[in-house]
Amino acid sequence: MRVWDVDPSLLCNKHLNGEHREIHAIHSILLNDKRGYRHHPEVLRWVGKLDALRKRHGEVVSAMIMRGMNHYSPLVTVGDSDTQNSFVNTINEQLSILRTKNCTCKETI
Repeated sequence: MRVWDVDPSLLCNKHLNGEHREIHAIHSILLNDKRGYRHHPEVLRWVGKLDALRKRHGEVVSAMIMRGMNHYSPLVTVGDSDTQNSFVNTINEQLSILRTKNCTCKETI
């Protein structure tokens, strides 16, 4: 489970779509107080920051649309923090992780 903090334009389609799915999963877990993955570090960093998650979702969706992908699943505004300054991995660590993936992300980084 991961929501990247790097510019979505750096992600390959596989990671972009994967992040989109993870954003919806995290949003649902927190908004509906679901138990599955509730204590995962990636979920915990978004507690009280669902509007920041919605903001990231918008960035991901913009990248998807620029690539000709469709999008039909908006997220609701909940009125909490729209700033995310907590990370599981730093941006540089995330870039290093992406470089090791067997995908086209490493070509843009």
